[in-house]
Amino acid sequence: MQAFTTIKSTAIPLPIEDVDTDQIIPARFLKATTREGFGDNLFCDWRFDREGQPKKDFVLNNPTYRGEILVAGKNFGCGSSREHAAWAIGDYGLRVVVSSFFADIFRGNALNNGILPVVVSPDFLDQIFQAIEQDPGATFTVSLEDQNFQIDANGASATFDIDPYKKNCLLKGYDDIDFLLSQQEEIEAYEKV
Repeated sequence: MQAFTTIKSTAIPLPIEDVDTDQIIPARFLKATTREGFGDNLFCDWRFDREGQPKKDFVLNNPTYRGEILVAGKNFGCGSSREHAAWAIGDYGLRVVVSSFFADIFRGNALNNGILPVVVSPDFLDQIFQAIEQDPGATFTVSLEDQNFQIDANGASATFDIDPYKKNCLLKGYDDIDFLLSQQEEIEAYEKV
């Protein structure tokens, strides 16, 4: 995985609540066994019509909104436990998803795949959406080291929680296997005792 550094980026607003994993990546695309190519089908049924043409009113088809941050409504990633939802988000180029609540399994899958799920209060989430509405080019700074999300235009910020182990893995670009391999000398020394 790519190591997570401080990210300063514009954001894509998706103010929809209860977005489930079937909306993130429809089930018909789950046949692949590698992570590549899923970004092309992120929110496919919302992005494209039956002929495969982009729907002009969907945010990912609007060139005004770009960036590595997706700002979503409450209860993002609910539904089935498909890891492919995190694969699609990462393959699309998103590194951070912000919401006031994530489904637990989605949150774990995101962290396992190098995507930082940032939980903020509903009030702060509204502030983020307002900042984007006022200026689609507004930037935000996400510091994993400081566990802080900032609206750059006005300096408003919020801290977020993250499991210390997952934080360490994201900062170093480790998945669980990489972490174990980084501990190889300690493991071997322990086994000799």
